[in-house]
Amino acid sequence: MAKVKIDNKEYETDDFTAELNAQITSLKYVDAELRRLQAQMAVMQTARTVYSGAIRESLEGLGTSDSGDVLIEDLGENIEF
Repeated sequence: MAKVKIDNKEYETDDFTAELNAQITSLKYVDAELRRLQAQMAVMQTARTVYSGAIRESLEGLGTSDSGDVLIEDLGENIEF
């Protein structure tokens, strides 16, 4: 006797067809996968920030050469490849 709430209305899943229950199961899986991917994205964004900081720190003090290379400060907030 599981219940599910859809559009603020509660339903008994025992009353659902097998197809409807399968769709609900699929939706639950998709929602869980989206949460997992969002968490993974947050980890990747954090790692990117750390790597960018490490690159900036490593390049600090290199400045520009006479060939017109750009100073690291001129790159702004983004490092692009």
